[in-house]
Amino acid sequence: MKAFHILLASTALALPLPAMAQVADAPATDTAQLTEDTAAADADIIVTGVARGQNRLDSSVSVSSLDQATLQTTAPRSVAELFRNIPGVRSESSGGEGNANIAVRGLPVASGGSKFLQLQEDGLPILEYGDITFGNADIFLRADLNVARVEAIRGGSASTFASNSPGGVINMISDTGEREGGVVQGSFGIDYRDFRTDFSYSKHLSDSLRVHVGGFYRFGEGPREAGYDANRGGQIKLNVTKEFAGGYVRVYGKYLDDRAIAYLPNPIRVSGTNDDPKFTEIAGFSINRDTLHSPNITRNLTLDGNNNPVTNDIRDGQHPLVKAVGFETKFDLAEGWSVTNRFRYSDISGRFISNFPANVDSAATIATALAGAGSTLSYATGPNAGRVIANPAALNGNGLLAQIVVFDTKLNSLDNITNDFRLTHDIALGGGTLGVTAGFYKSRQTIDTDWLWTSLLSDVVGGGNAALVNVRNAVGTSITQNGVYGYAASYFGGCCRRSYDLNYDTNAPFASLNWSGGALTLDGSVRYDFGQAKGTVTGADLGGGRVGITTRDINRDGVIADAERRVAILPLGSPAPVDYDFNYWSYSLGANYRISPDLAVFGRYSRGGRANADRLLFGPAVSTTTGGLLNADAAVDIVRQAEAGMKYRANGVAFYATGFWARTEEQNFEATTQRFFDRNYRAYGVELEGNIKRGPFSLTAGGTWTDAKIVSDAVNPATVGNRPRRQAEFVFSATPQIDVDRFTIGANVIGTTSSYAQDSNQLKLPGYTQVNAFVQFRPADQVQFSVNANNLFDTIGLTEAEEGAIPANGIVRARSINGRTISATARFSF
Repeated sequence: MKAFHILLASTALALPLPAMAQVADAPATDTAQLTEDTAAADADIIVTGVARGQNRLDSSVSVSSLDQATLQTTAPRSVAELFRNIPGVRSESSGGEGNANIAVRGLPVASGGSKFLQLQEDGLPILEYGDITFGNADIFLRADLNVARVEAIRGGSASTFASNSPGGVINMISDTGEREGGVVQGSFGIDYRDFRTDFSYSKHLSDSLRVHVGGFYRFGEGPREAGYDANRGGQIKLNVTKEFAGGYVRVYGKYLDDRAIAYLPNPIRVSGTNDDPKFTEIAGFSINRDTLHSPNITRNLTLDGNNNPVTNDIRDGQHPLVKAVGFETKFDLAEGWSVTNRFRYSDISGRFISNFPANVDSAATIATALAGAGSTLSYATGPNAGRVIANPAALNGNGLLAQIVVFDTKLNSLDNITNDFRLTHDIALGGGTLGVTAGFYKSRQTIDTDWLWTSLLSDVVGGGNAALVNVRNAVGTSITQNGVYGYAASYFGGCCRRSYDLNYDTNAPFASLNWSGGALTLDGSVRYDFGQAKGTVTGADLGGGRVGITTRDINRDGVIADAERRVAILPLGSPAPVDYDFNYWSYSLGANYRISPDLAVFGRYSRGGRANADRLLFGPAVSTTTGGLLNADAAVDIVRQAEAGMKYRANGVAFYATGFWARTEEQNFEATTQRFFDRNYRAYGVELEGNIKRGPFSLTAGGTWTDAKIVSDAVNPATVGNRPRRQAEFVFSATPQIDVDRFTIGANVIGTTSSYAQDSNQLKLPGYTQVNAFVQFRPADQVQFSVNANNLFDTIGLTEAEEGAIPANGIVRARSINGRTISATARFSF
């Protein structure tokens, strides 16, 4: 009988079936055997967010996992899509390869990223903070043939076995070469331009020494029509494992250099009422197939972090550059003691640059607002550069212009160094076994970034054909310069020329006790996080001060154009200090009772915290003169959670149900709206997941019902009692599959009920259901061909909107899931 593993939307590739990675105390179990015999062997071992490897039916935490077999079917185009089938997790996979908003169990996404949920690779965080502004953790993570399995823990002991993770942990565990052999595969887009090659190879150099290497390279336009290779780059990973009596040592390295377009909100028309809106696509622009990117809009002339002119390439998109090395070791000591240690140093840098529409309106309205009555428009770039737009109302069939703010952010350094040390021991006690674990976690996270934003004027047209537009006033003076309205975030009042160089040191001793005796398991764990934030922050609008706008000959032609009178500069001579400490306690208490070999019940109460990072700096919490906290509670947001559930697994059927309650503090800052949040939230609900297998047919399904609301708001009390934005009451997934001889066919269905666009609870985002279909053919044991269709029925699924109510012009800026893309893959193993 197959073990139950929650089926996540897997990679766009038909991934191999390597053996299970050996992590912490998990045994080196063959994955094929794990898939077929786990339930019978009672060896469904979890290693993420717990003291040591533990059987799922004996654990008092909510965990979902999948092995490589489940990663071969459906077709996600990002790790966010990989995560979206996990019960309790809301993964908004509409931002491209990264930059997703990921929440868990009703915990809020007040700004962006994954604030309360930590993303890990091999048991250590990608970044210490998952919501660094323009540096979300998923930007620096790729799924390829190196992945052996994925584990996800929601709530529970995650808060005591990882820092800054009270909502949970998603851990991508690497193949470590237990099974010899290799895989080479190629994939391409059938109805979109995308080409990718992957490889994976494992070799046993001796009985105790093995090596694994794998990676990918790809290029192509991506799932939306940008008009250029919007996704290009790759990754390579290597690990070497030496086993010895009582343990092992593993060293590994990772190099990631990839460019992936970042999809920000796009325009869509809306009519009807806020409670019953009717969304329709704009003429000439598809909300799920087009983007406000184009070969005609690639250069961003701005000032760098030293106030010197520089031209950056918008085609860089999300450009993570990661060079990481690390080691992992486990060995037994005398008298039953064992030591586990994980260490990693990651040199991380890159860029985030993309086009954000600050406003979309009729060409006449925007031209008049920028240049007054009698203004005229002409093209600044593209094949029609210099041509006057004689009839703006008929422009591209929709008559619209977009006021674009280029989110040009230089990620100078997001370097991360982490070490997790654990000492464990088992003691016979009270007719059972008491497991004792003690450890210490240490990390340093650098956040060194420059915000180099500018303001452009563009037409609104799809197919990668958008172009910049110039506007002149009634006397012929050009208000824009080659389509540039200002060398600042001029549409945001000139804000956001910022630079900060910060270091966050985190220290965390932790300990746990786990007693198991017969059918009963009791566990408790505690963690104390303490640390320091130090550095400097520079910004013309720091602390609500005067915006630093000046006149500068940006293009150095000796003439000051009107746009060159709107230049934001960094006040490099007057940086503000950042210098404060933070600390918080986390604890978790749980009990699990195995009623029978197939049925267990559990309960848990937990308290955890999340230290706030860079998003705290431009609000009222930190003094601009001393760098200390003006509000002692601002440094950390506390989450309290309770959960109880049951687990059943027998005779080809598995069913898991968990009821949960959470209370969350949240202080945050949103870059797109320049708003600061200071709130408390409450959420409760039920997670359901299950699996059934009968002959060639299997079905995996999951769903989460959540009731969440804002219970206090220090900044905007009018939101109290409202449902948090983008929080649907019910999300679900189902994956029916048929395996017959050499064929596999199935679908992965993902759905959500409606949610509110903003916390004001006016404009609703409609619910939607997305269907992803897959078929595999294996003509020989080592050959597989597959076709995957993502969003088969080309559904429009809005995940967010900037507007909280229907505006007067009936145009909303929103992000939708990508339209239909079909890919084909050929895979050869040896």
